[in-house]
Amino acid sequence: MAYFDPGSVIWELESSDKYEAIREIIFSAPIFTEHDTLNLDDFAQRVFDRERIQSTGFGHGVAVAHGRTTQVEHPTVAVGISREGIDYEAIDGEPVHLLFIVANRPDQQMDYLRFLSTLVGMVRDEMFRRDLLSCTHMTAAQEKLCSVFSRLIEKQALPTVTESAS
Repeated sequence: MAYFDPGSVIWELESSDKYEAIREIIFSAPIFTEHDTLNLDDFAQRVFDRERIQSTGFGHGVAVAHGRTTQVEHPTVAVGISREGIDYEAIDGEPVHLLFIVANRPDQQMDYLRFLSTLVGMVRDEMFRRDLLSCTHMTAAQEKLCSVFSRLIEKQALPTVTESAS
C-alpha cells in the first residue's frame, strides 16, 4: 500500500486558523474529495470533534489530526503545508507548518497505530521537516513524503491482526 500518492499534498495552505485549515485540507485534497464513499462533511465533523477533546499539535510545527470512519478501507492521509503557520494550540505553543489529516477505520486500530507511529517518527526528525519545508513545489514534497514514509513503514513491518490470526 502506498501513502502520499498524487492528491495527498495541499501546497501552501491559505488558512491560518486550526479548524479552517483542517476543512481546507479535507475539502481540497483529491485523496479525500475523489474518494467515492467518504462523506466530507461527516468526516470533517469527526476530525473537529476529536480536535476539541485535545489538540493534535504535538510540537515542532507538526499536527496530526484524525477522525475515525468506516467510509475508508485503510488509513488515508493528506498533508497541508503552511509556510506562514497555523495557530493550532500545539503543545509547544508554536504555529503548525505541517498539518496531517488521517481518516482511519475504527476496526483497524493496530494498523492505524503502526501507521501513526511511523508518521510521528518521520516528522520528529528535524532534518526531514526542514527538507520538506524547503521543497519548492508540491511534487517534490509529495515524492519526499512517499519515499521516506514507505521506507520507514517497511522497517516497522509488523503482522496485522488478520495476518497474525492465520
